[in-house]
Amino acid sequence: MLSPTLFPIFCALFLCLPVAVIFTVQRELTGVVSVFSLYSRNVPDPSSPIRPPIPKQDELLLRLASRVNPNQPPGSNRKLAFMYLTTSPLPFASLWEEFFNGSSKDLYNVYIHADPTRDYDPGFSGVFLNRVIHSKPSNRYTPSLASAARRLIAHALLDDERNYMFALISPSCVPIRSFEFVYKTLVSSRKSFIEILKDEPWQFDRWAARGIDAMLPEVKLEEFRIGSQFWVLKRRHARVVARDRRIWVKFNQTCVREDTCYPEENYFPTLLNMRDPRGCVPATLTHVDWTINDGGHPRMYEADEVVPELIVRLRNSRPRYGEDGINGSDWSVIERNDPFLFARKFSAEALEPLLGMARTVLFNDSAGGV
Repeated sequence: MLSPTLFPIFCALFLCLPVAVIFTVQRELTGVVSVFSLYSRNVPDPSSPIRPPIPKQDELLLRLASRVNPNQPPGSNRKLAFMYLTTSPLPFASLWEEFFNGSSKDLYNVYIHADPTRDYDPGFSGVFLNRVIHSKPSNRYTPSLASAARRLIAHALLDDERNYMFALISPSCVPIRSFEFVYKTLVSSRKSFIEILKDEPWQFDRWAARGIDAMLPEVKLEEFRIGSQFWVLKRRHARVVARDRRIWVKFNQTCVREDTCYPEENYFPTLLNMRDPRGCVPATLTHVDWTINDGGHPRMYEADEVVPELIVRLRNSRPRYGEDGINGSDWSVIERNDPFLFARKFSAEALEPLLGMARTVLFNDSAGGV
């Protein structure tokens, strides 16, 4: 039996215990809520699972990307991943802003690979703000440009499981159709759009650029392909790129001949032609004029050339389709006439005339009767 002096103390402790428990639980819950709030800033949909940060190391990045589901979640909307590969400020950023303006952000994502050794003044803003992925230096005549494109693909695969088509964009590239037209064209396609050309001039020299036997035995000369650096890949093919090790190791070598070293124009068409040629439309949807070749660069459109008639002519052009086997001689390709969605190269000074015709021509899909 408790003594009279201890009894009041015991009662006081007994009454305070529930209050202490409530305070402790409340404090723990507050901590949980704070952590959730921190993550929720980066997760637009509260029902979405919290994902770990996307790794910066290429090997881990590609390994994780290779394991993503090649299909989208059932019932989810398809999104376009616009992937900009640049070593300079985006000269047509304001034009792209107009292109995206009014479109739901639930239909697209933007990713930028920006060489960290270069200056970007002005910096990225608007739709491009905070969209630069972990990037590494990239230079012509090396595997680094192709590596940057692989990095963009892997990042986009891990970032959003709803990304359905992955478009690689040049800083000198502009849209020549409205967002609605581009979106409907791409999300309705069951195939990738990538130029795949066989028996092109300099094919042997490009194949042997790393050494006469460097590509063997994985890539024989008859399997080697050439194509545009800029393409649109569907999700399943983006995953093929992320999973590939066997073919990439052959292209990821230092060239002994710099003048024929263009891995970014060879690796992707070669890989996809070897893996799934029938899953590709062998053409690029980015118009380019190679009637002028200036040191490996196509024709550059200057400001005084940028008139409505030019855009109409680019739209009315027919893509060049691959000419071998299942490509050019295939009836389904012969009868195709896919629309160009983008065009390059435009000089930075062409921005003003392009903006001047943005609503009346560029993003007016009926302009010029096209």
